Amino acid sequence: MSALTVAVIATAGFSPFHFSVPCILFGQAMPEPGLFRVEICAEKPGVVFSDIGLSINVEHGLEQLDAADIIIVPYWNHPEERPSQALLDKLISVWQRGAEVVGLCLGTYVLAYSGLLDQHRAATHWEYEKDFTERFPAVHLDNNSLYTSDERLITSAGTAAGIDCCLNIIREHYGSAIANRVARRMVVPPYREGGQAQFIERPVPVSTRDSKMNELMEYLRRNLDKPHDLDSLARFVSMSRRTLTRHFIKATGTTIGEWLNAERLQRSQELLETTDSSIESISGMVGFQSPISFRQSFKARFSVSPSEWRRAFRGPAPVDQQKAREKAKPLVS
Repeated sequence: MSALTVAVIATAGFSPFHFSVPCILFGQAMPEPGLFRVEICAEKPGVVFSDIGLSINVEHGLEQLDAADIIIVPYWNHPEERPSQALLDKLISVWQRGAEVVGLCLGTYVLAYSGLLDQHRAATHWEYEKDFTERFPAVHLDNNSLYTSDERLITSAGTAAGIDCCLNIIREHYGSAIANRVARRMVVPPYREGGQAQFIERPVPVSTRDSKMNELMEYLRRNLDKPHDLDSLARFVSMSRRTLTRHFIKATGTTIGEWLNAERLQRSQELLETTDSSIESISGMVGFQSPISFRQSFKARFSVSPSEWRRAFRGPAPVDQQKAREKAKPLVS
């Protein structure tokens, strides 16, 4: 089998990290030669500057894409900027002839501008979810997946998810054994559990213009561990149930139940990251009726379990240096 040609497109203002990911994974990180051949292309050959002042000298123009098996747009500097028609037309033509077209992180925008992603699944950085869906309503944006693959149109979520995406491309072409060897050389997991939901910041409304609702939210934060019902909360703010419901939705954009669940989960994240409390203890501290309901709600929101969250965002417990020194002392005979 001849080597598959991977064409990586350098664009003005490219991110060195994003650009290096496919160059390394399909290049020097490969465990054996002859599997992929990496070529760097640009719309205008010559010096292309990155977003931090680094530059590369690109020899090949877009005509190099005509013979490539995999075309990668590793980044796009300005989501609101439409790429040139020449680049968009080239991506359409290479996809139509059977090549795989890949957009990493904001590179997904370039594929979307071409129209290739219409009626297809796609992923991009979670911070741009609102902008992307408003700009490209015909694209089925998956705001959780680390990467997507739909009819040779491959896209990834932000930054490091490009590594996951490229590893999956290697896996699809040469199997898990090769992909795993590449991952080991990169010192990264060959496959990450969960999606980007675990990294998305979902701020819970902290305050509003409604002083009564602010008072209620502060009360609930102080009493997350206690059960609450609409009747008791309505009495707390001296309103009817219907009036309270209407005021709360108007002030926060969500219902009391949804807000309270989000607040409890957010607090549980903090406790998982900063304390040694057990999962069972934390579930009670933030007001879930049982550890089972806590685990179910946490997994539904973040696509990982509380234990997986703790491992990912806290890491190993710090070493007690004093105990380590005492343990290292020689025994006195």
